[in-house]
Amino acid sequence: MVDRSRVDIVWPAPTGEPSPRHLFIHDELRYAKRSNQIEVVHDGFLNYHWLLSPAELGRPMVMLEAGINAPSEVVGPDGPRRALIAIRSSPWKAGHESNPWHDEFDLDHGHVRYFGDHKPGTVGLPGATKGNRLLLEAARLHAGTTLDERLLAPPLLLFRSLTIYRDGRAIVKGHVEFCGAAIIERLEHVVQRDPESGRSFPNLSLDLAVVSGGAVDGIDLRWIDDRRDSSLTAEEALRHAPESWVRWVKQGRIAIPGVRRRVLASTVRTSREQQPAPGSPDADVLRELYEFYDGRKHSFELLAARVAADVLRESGARYKEGWLSRSSGDGGVDFIGRIDMGSVAASTPVVVLGQAKCILPSSAVSPEQVARVVARLRRGWIGVYVTTGSFSRQAQIEIIDDQYPVVLISGGTLAASVRKMAQANFGGDLRALLQSTIDGYGGAVTHRRPEEVLSI
Repeated sequence: MVDRSRVDIVWPAPTGEPSPRHLFIHDELRYAKRSNQIEVVHDGFLNYHWLLSPAELGRPMVMLEAGINAPSEVVGPDGPRRALIAIRSSPWKAGHESNPWHDEFDLDHGHVRYFGDHKPGTVGLPGATKGNRLLLEAARLHAGTTLDERLLAPPLLLFRSLTIYRDGRAIVKGHVEFCGAAIIERLEHVVQRDPESGRSFPNLSLDLAVVSGGAVDGIDLRWIDDRRDSSLTAEEALRHAPESWVRWVKQGRIAIPGVRRRVLASTVRTSREQQPAPGSPDADVLRELYEFYDGRKHSFELLAARVAADVLRESGARYKEGWLSRSSGDGGVDFIGRIDMGSVAASTPVVVLGQAKCILPSSAVSPEQVARVVARLRRGWIGVYVTTGSFSRQAQIEIIDDQYPVVLISGGTLAASVRKMAQANFGGDLRALLQSTIDGYGGAVTHRRPEEVLSI
């Protein structure tokens, strides 16, 4: 139901104040064919038609009668443009003749797989229907390699039909959930099978990237107002667009991973959280060891191997250290170890591949650097990445999203472990500990296949 704090709305908003017509992801809206464009709330829900086309603007409603909908083109100072395409997915219809396909929504990771409106009985190729023609037209602009093309690209506003329960009765029509604004990331021609008749038919399949809405997790509908305003150029119509959309318009396809909506897990940590507190003993340790290995960073691999062993054993694992790989051609692996899973009487060994990166503590390890370790992992193996710096937000997200078995050890954990090892084995003499890695480096390096660690 509607948040009542949003009911007493003054519109248009006073100059300099945020728009009251923010549409948040997961907002539940009342979509009624006969609803007007004046009421803010209809039947206890925010009124879709007021949000998309308030009466004050005097514009036609943006309907959702079909799965793929769009208002007429606007002819601006820089030429014609499609202001938006409104997509409506109806899960309760999936598998029926009117909707024989199943759309997939993964909003936490900003991905939607959506199928066009070609049906088993449609004559012609997938572009024969109005909806698919709109998608093909939009896909050409979304794949544009120039700024001018992307400026004209219509945002896809995604809605999903909701089932509402009222007085013990399920109401499957007349309510929608907002699922975000999206970019067409990929369009394919596919062949689908109608589950009822068994007939095959051609259609379009789209991978959509739902863009981040920033702190408000949604869109300011003044952006859509501007795109429907024929007095504005397409560039001027960006003034209320989400920052993520503006970034994509400027940079194109390479920006998509960075603008995609993600609901972050609590395990994603900031760079500051991954480093020792400024002025702390651990911060002094991290600074000293970075300066020590500057110019001889290969020896840092032995320290990283020892720290990985310490961290894994602290978790209760039975870890056996292996060896260091050769400095050239290591392919993303600096050290090898083994964890014995289970009890002493009944266990199975697991190969551990480690990577060490001695960088400025203020620097961050990128997703591409972590991916080098991931690429070497075989089924059942795990990875460990040890660095004096931190791991970028995107690197952590990719590890979490793809469920890669990689342990990330950043500067804060590294410094705490090194300080503990110095106290336990070198009488607190950090320099002696670090020197031992220089002395022991040559003897620790060998040329062996990682799986050989299973037999030691």
